[in-house]
Parts: sequence; structure tokens; C-alpha cells
Amino acid sequence: MSLIQTWLLAPFAHEFMLRGLAVAVMVGLVCAVLSCFLVLKGWSLMGDAVSHAVLPGIVLAHIASLPLAIGAFAAGLTCAFGIGYLKENSRVKEDTVMGIVFSGMFALGLVLFVKVDSDQHLNHILFGNMLGVTWGDIAETALIALPVTAIMLAKRRDFLLHAFDPAHARAIGLPVKALHFGLLAMLALTIVAALKAVGIILVVAMLVAPGAIGFLTTRRFDLMLLTAIAAAVTSSVAGTILSFHLDVATGPCIVVVQAVLFLAVLAHSLWRAGRRRIAAA
Repeated sequence: MSLIQTWLLAPFAHEFMLRGLAVAVMVGLVCAVLSCFLVLKGWSLMGDAVSHAVLPGIVLAHIASLPLAIGAFAAGLTCAFGIGYLKENSRVKEDTVMGIVFSGMFALGLVLFVKVDSDQHLNHILFGNMLGVTWGDIAETALIALPVTAIMLAKRRDFLLHAFDPAHARAIGLPVKALHFGLLAMLALTIVAALKAVGIILVVAMLVAPGAIGFLTTRRFDLMLLTAIAAAVTSSVAGTILSFHLDVATGPCIVVVQAVLFLAVLAHSLWRAGRRRIAAA
């Protein structure tokens, strides 16, 4: 076996690395699919808002001895629907509403976390603990991530039309409100699925970078989806391997790899645009 093969395969001689890779790929897959719609709809800040807003739900679920995923999902939906309500019933712009709601809920979560005795480590909630997941955690992630991915792919045409032209979608009879709130629900579920792996802070990057890479690469939506998925899965595998050899946290390492991929794609896009301008001149 060559040195390169040994370097690539050595991490997966350990079961905890296999578990980390499995959950990383699943989270990368569902985040990549959803990120395409968030990027096209201009909802990147919405992902940031919902991911931060789940913290008080997590703490309250712990107090009530409920699964943390239930509290996180409820808090995420409360944030998303609250933003929608305030946007429609006030003169304040949507980005301002998002900033107020998610920062307020995140601050409330921090206050509750400090005041409540808990065996849950704050760093794991904020940044995830990918190499500490159990097979039960992986099954829970799959139970959420795979159906969300299937729904988003099956209804991708409807969600795409809703993202580009809600008025036309309404005119041809599509349930615009159902699509709107359905997308918000899929966003909240995706954040819940990624919670134990990458935490409520790093999931923001995973919800934006793959879609941005796909957007810069192609103008066809189906190809954009495939590119985003390929970028997310590749960065998940590469980040997991690098984290083992560099002895660093896996989640942040994956996000760094995604950022490097985005910068490479952006540089190539700018280079191609420059060549076209030169050719046109």
C-alpha cells in the first residue's frame, strides 16, 4: 500500500472516525441541498437566525427531560414563524427583524444555560462534537436528514419557482404559503439534524457554502444541486481526514475546507470573467 493510501485510510481504522465520517456526509448532504434554495432565495441570514435561536429550546427541553431535538425544532420554528409575522405586520425590514429575533433568542438561551445545572457541555452545543457521536446519534440524524433531503429533491421545482417568482407560483395554483412555511420547517429540521455533529454556529457555514459554490459554477439548477452536493461531501471527507492528521476539531476543519473550495471557485470564476472581458475588447 502506498504512502498516500495509508495516509488516506489510516483514520478509518478507528470506529469513532467512521462514525464521524458517516454523520459528516449525511449532514453535508442535507445542508448542500437546502443551501441551494437559501442562496437563490437570499435566505442565508435566515439560516443564521434559526440556528442561533434553537439554544433556548435545547435548554428548556433539558429542563423538561425531553429529547433535545424536540426543543431545538420547536425553538427554530418559533423563530422562523416569528420573523415572518413581524415582517408582515410591521414596517421594519426583514434583515432587521432577523437580527433582533435571533440575537434575542440566542441571548435568552445563554442566560438559561448558565442558570440551569446541566451535564451538556456548552462547547458541544455551540460547535458540535462530531467524533463523539454514537450510532444512536447517527440513526437520529439519518431519521431527519434523509427524509428532508428526499422531500427537497422531490419538490425542488415548486421550491425553485417559489424562490424566483412567488407571484407566478401563486398564479399557476401552487400553495405559496405552504411552500414558504415548508421551507422554514425543512430549515429547522436540517439544523436539528446537524446539531450534534457541527453545532449551532458552524451549521451556518454548511448551509451557505455548498450552495454558493454551485451558484458560481453553473447556471442550471439541477447541476447546481449536484455541484453543491459534491462540494459538501468532498469537504466532509477531506475535513475528517485532515482533522485526524492535524489533531484538530473535525467540524471546523470541514468548514475551513468548504471555505477554501469556495475561494478557489470564486477565483476561477473571476479569472473566466476577466478572460471574457479581454476577448470582448
